[in-house]
Amino acid sequence: MAYRELQEILLETPNQAKVREWSQYYTSGPHLAGKNLTQALWTREKWQGFGVQDSNIVAYDVYLNYPLDHRLALLESRQKSAGDQVAGKDYDIKYECKLEEDVVHGHPAMNSGPRVPTFHAYSANGDVTAQYVYVNFGTFWDFDDLVKANVSLEGKIAIVKYGRGFRGLKIKRAQELGMVGVLIYSDPQEDGDITEQNGYKTYPDGPARNPSSVQRGSVDFITIGPGDPTTPGYPSKPGVPRQDPSYQIPFIPSLPISYQDALPLLQALNGHGPQASNFNEYWQGGGLGYKNVSYNIGPSPSSLKLNLMNKQEYVTRPIWNVIGIINGSLADEVVILGNHRDAWIAGGAADPNSGSAALNEVVRSFGLALEKGWKPLRTIVFASWDGEEYNLLGSTEWVEEYLPWLSNAAVAYLNVDIACMGSGFVVAASPLLHKAIYDATSMIQSPNQTVPGQTVRDTWDRYIKTIGSGSDFTAFQDFAGVPSADMAYRRTAQDPVYHYHSNYDSFHWMEEFGDKHWQHHLTIAKLWALIAVSLIENPVIHFRATDYAKALSSYIQKTKAKADNSKKLDGTSLEPSTTGQHHQAAFLSLEAAVERLHNATVHFDRQAAAVQHRVQRGNIPWWKWWQKVKLSIEVRKVNDGYKYLERQFLHEDGLDGRNWFKHVVFAPGRWTGYAGATLPGLTEAVEDRNATGVEKWSKVIEGKIDAATRSLKY
Repeated sequence: MAYRELQEILLETPNQAKVREWSQYYTSGPHLAGKNLTQALWTREKWQGFGVQDSNIVAYDVYLNYPLDHRLALLESRQKSAGDQVAGKDYDIKYECKLEEDVVHGHPAMNSGPRVPTFHAYSANGDVTAQYVYVNFGTFWDFDDLVKANVSLEGKIAIVKYGRGFRGLKIKRAQELGMVGVLIYSDPQEDGDITEQNGYKTYPDGPARNPSSVQRGSVDFITIGPGDPTTPGYPSKPGVPRQDPSYQIPFIPSLPISYQDALPLLQALNGHGPQASNFNEYWQGGGLGYKNVSYNIGPSPSSLKLNLMNKQEYVTRPIWNVIGIINGSLADEVVILGNHRDAWIAGGAADPNSGSAALNEVVRSFGLALEKGWKPLRTIVFASWDGEEYNLLGSTEWVEEYLPWLSNAAVAYLNVDIACMGSGFVVAASPLLHKAIYDATSMIQSPNQTVPGQTVRDTWDRYIKTIGSGSDFTAFQDFAGVPSADMAYRRTAQDPVYHYHSNYDSFHWMEEFGDKHWQHHLTIAKLWALIAVSLIENPVIHFRATDYAKALSSYIQKTKAKADNSKKLDGTSLEPSTTGQHHQAAFLSLEAAVERLHNATVHFDRQAAAVQHRVQRGNIPWWKWWQKVKLSIEVRKVNDGYKYLERQFLHEDGLDGRNWFKHVVFAPGRWTGYAGATLPGLTEAVEDRNATGVEKWSKVIEGKIDAATRSLKY
């Protein structure tokens, strides 16, 4: 089959009716991790029906929690009179939080079957009564501001806004400072222009946030490591040794709440402690001022306390990945496509099942190509992961189990978690994949055209983010060294509010507000397939190593600028002085190493292009068989150089304090989680003003860059 004919199949097969059908199925009922075997079996059956006969379920036994009970109440001390004989009750309930989302009548996902309660995965059991403090977004730096302002935190409950970092890290910092509980709510501040305050009706009557919506989610410490916290670094198979998970999950209780439930708590803080407006710019802009919230910090007076009760059941039980394989001519060159299937609620129309619907269309498209006689050059693996929402469980355990094979064979991993939650196209990827992404986005019509004929690349800012964490690419990129990408249509400030991890992330919301004509779903499916096929079918792997060298140079300059802005590093100046020359020399050595790598990549990419041209020309006479053998050896040499380049940046000892992460170039930020950090070991040493760490990591990184340079010698 001609390559162009194959591309046409991948572009023409996905259709609106099918993607809508898959979305409706996946969102028709609850499918928590470890409780969606029916969906796993259905997915396997569908893939086999599409022509991917080698589709199987791969199970792991993982440590999970499920909600049993919870309570949150605002208590006010009772003023007892001399004759008051009420025994054992010295308070009144000022407000009892609902801790559930309003039922929307006529909303199928909310009116049929059981609803998943609001809870945090890996939250601690507990029952605490204490004063409380408003801590903004609960970032490391927000807490630092409070400590500097002498706000009393120890023994208090924190009320925190979602956003600006992973929720588990908010709880991690709170417990480190002696707090006893955490409440996290979604403030309309994060909703851009589409708010009730600006005159928009709330969902389901309009595009603004429903006041009762609650963001569920995991509160593990994702920057320490993903996967089952009882089996760090090895797969969670039945009978394996289990470790104490306390290093990676909280020991204080937490609850997610709606802003409807947060309002009385925030209003009760009015007049107590400093106001957020007295702090720096990162504390400005709360979205509930029009609801009589002054965003006072507190603490609440001793007469006003919160009772927070959280009761969870912890179990070890199976989760189920679905793995489909199309064997190619090359068994040791493999391209993997994955999306997770589990969701927090009876819905998940955007997260994750917009990606699930798109993946089904990708599998169906490749299946049709097989039916028409196509045989792939490289092997393809499709993955429907379970347990992503808890801590990237299914993908991490699978990578840990198959690490030797992946280290030898994996070319790339292409992830789609949320295919569509808005109209803004966003991509994060290893630099090796930039070329494939730019080429594919130039071939597909954009669903956001302002001028007829515009492609995705035309309507996109063309910025590719560094890869962080928070989805299933993490184990591939940061642990196995497999170049990875993640893409989505994300919400912009002008799009309808997306109710993340809420019951309102429903099929109804998607069809009415999210992607009315399913065009963004289809665009992602086509783009996913085209990027994949460019990696599968090109005789020379569709990478460009020079992009990696250029990116590394920018990362080093960014870290150097951060170091230059730091006045002291363990008492040693970073300025070019007698005491600071050693650290300046470290960055000069890194710059020289990157320059050597850049020169090597330019030469390597040029040779790769020449080899690709000779293969495509294909005019070697049959009797010159030795020239064909020689060319095949050259192709293999080039492809091995590309395939193993990312792996050159793995450091067996891992990062300081979180040694599951092996990559010296990419990792999630220590206190952000979702956002990617570049040169994390070196950057963290600079941030900590740790001269020994700077020296250590500059040498480690220089060694890895030189290893990468040597690997590309042609």
